[in-house]
Amino acid sequence: MTGILGLLDLMIAGAPVIIFCVWQLVSVNRAIAKDRTAKDRSPPPDVASPEGAGHPVGEHRLDDR
Repeated sequence: MTGILGLLDLMIAGAPVIIFCVWQLVSVNRAIAKDRTAKDRSPPPDVASPEGAGHPVGEHRLDDR
């Protein structure tokens, strides 16, 4: 009977924890892939802004318009 209660406890407490960990791993991997593709599409950081402000593109919030 004790072994059955241990397995029951593992299913009730352990399964949601394992499912949550797997979900977090998938979520983080998706975020990393999304950041990588966004970084590939962005201009190099040493390119000056077209208005001639003197700072790299993306460094100032007004560049995001």
